[in-house]
Amino acid sequence: MTQQNKFQWLLRCADNTLVLSQRLSEWCGKGPALEEDMAATNVALDLIGQATLWFAYAAEVEGAGRNEDQLAFLRDAHDFRNALLVEQPNDDYGHTLMRQFYFDVWHYFFLKALCHSTDARVAGIAEKSLKEVSYHVRRSGDLIVRLGDGNEESHHRMQRSADALWMYTGELLTPDALDSEMAKQGIAPDLAAVRASWLAHVTEIFAEATLTLPPQDAWMQKGGKTGTHTEHLGYLLAEMQFLQRAYPGAQW
Repeated sequence: MTQQNKFQWLLRCADNTLVLSQRLSEWCGKGPALEEDMAATNVALDLIGQATLWFAYAAEVEGAGRNEDQLAFLRDAHDFRNALLVEQPNDDYGHTLMRQFYFDVWHYFFLKALCHSTDARVAGIAEKSLKEVSYHVRRSGDLIVRLGDGNEESHHRMQRSADALWMYTGELLTPDALDSEMAKQGIAPDLAAVRASWLAHVTEIFAEATLTLPPQDAWMQKGGKTGTHTEHLGYLLAEMQFLQRAYPGAQW
């Protein structure tokens, strides 16, 4: 295993949380209810804190003198390694919640496995993050049930979102060469095991929410983990990175 491969894998962990945090922050002050507005913002803050930890470790592994802020704000879209799911637009709030639920369930089982990583630093970040993500997965699952099993309109919106976002879930759960190498080293988990746990939990929640699980053999999008993204990421980064791009080296 090369340090460059480890660096790229750490970027995946960092970019997933950073990009999703930015998406959730777009709801700040616009949530459908005050309690939910605050809850989504707090989840975004949790994720940005986790991203900071991953970026700091990635910067050390890279050894090129960059820090977490430079990795977050001074890379272009093709250098990002987040899954396509987290960069998808918010759309309505049901869409946001379904995207969050799909990610939260994966994130929970992924971090739970990472707590046993052979890399002590990775295990430490995972253990710290898991405490927050345990709340995230409970919250999003509860909301999926409440809206899916709500009225006709809420059920329709949640089913529509479940179907539309399903094709972005496979990328999180299907290993590529880098995932397999990290798993072989004991640093990362076997994604096949994560997929089994993810599918079982999603199936359970969907049954309670009276939602229909999309076909498991459906075609899946991919590319985000290797730097091929949808057009949505470019717009997201243009907003998120504006200050550092316009005023290089600016500090509060």
